[in-house]
Amino acid sequence: MSSQSAFAEALLAEEVVCPPGLATWNGSAPGKRFAVYRNNVIVSLIDALADSFPVTQELVGEQFFRALARQFVRAAPPRSPVLALYGDGFAEFIEAFPAATGVPYLADVARMELLRVQAWHAADADALTPDEIARLLGDPAALPDARLILHPSVRLLRSPYAVVSLWAAHQSESAALALAAVDPAQAETALVLRNVLDVEISAIAEGPATFILNLQQGVAFGQAAGQALAADAGFDLAASLGLLIRGGVLAGVEFPGSTHS
Repeated sequence: MSSQSAFAEALLAEEVVCPPGLATWNGSAPGKRFAVYRNNVIVSLIDALADSFPVTQELVGEQFFRALARQFVRAAPPRSPVLALYGDGFAEFIEAFPAATGVPYLADVARMELLRVQAWHAADADALTPDEIARLLGDPAALPDARLILHPSVRLLRSPYAVVSLWAAHQSESAALALAAVDPAQAETALVLRNVLDVEISAIAEGPATFILNLQQGVAFGQAAGQALAADAGFDLAASLGLLIRGGVLAGVEFPGSTHS
């Protein structure tokens, strides 16, 4: 093992063990300085998780969350220097964390908060202009074969829990009252998108979710709408299109044999 690997491993070890070969400029004990540095690293990573998963923390309290995050930091240190994106795998870690079993929806709330972070940092893409949308909708013969391109920020999460309602309740000034009205056992599908500079989270029905997922996978408009209707007899195509247009995430159109963006 290299000296750098030994140093990195010691930073996240359960026990504080100063790696060999360290020295200080003034001859003081390197172990004490390493312990301070080690603590600062771990606390900084926990703080990064708390910033990215604020509702996850609020659901279990700061003390529990930081203990949970400390274990995650040791098990899965960041692979990128961009700490704003740290947290991939956190939801799966929560699912396997024995003390979190009493909050079964916690992992999915964390999944949604990670999608929110990813949506914020997703690549930019210009939305179609009103004139471009009008031309698209004004050609009903070509529309079924068109492939709609969605903004890179768009994400979906199907959950057996009321993740959107739980998240929204924590955005309220009266969070306790709002939470009292939420049944966590109600399944919800979250749509996460970045509308200009704001990340929006909303709950959508199965039909729109199927429609959007198909569009993301490159399915032609007509087929995507048909599959959405098969999944949800109440699917409203116009309302789903309006949702994408208002969210500013209809970013391009491809027709067979040509590309328009």
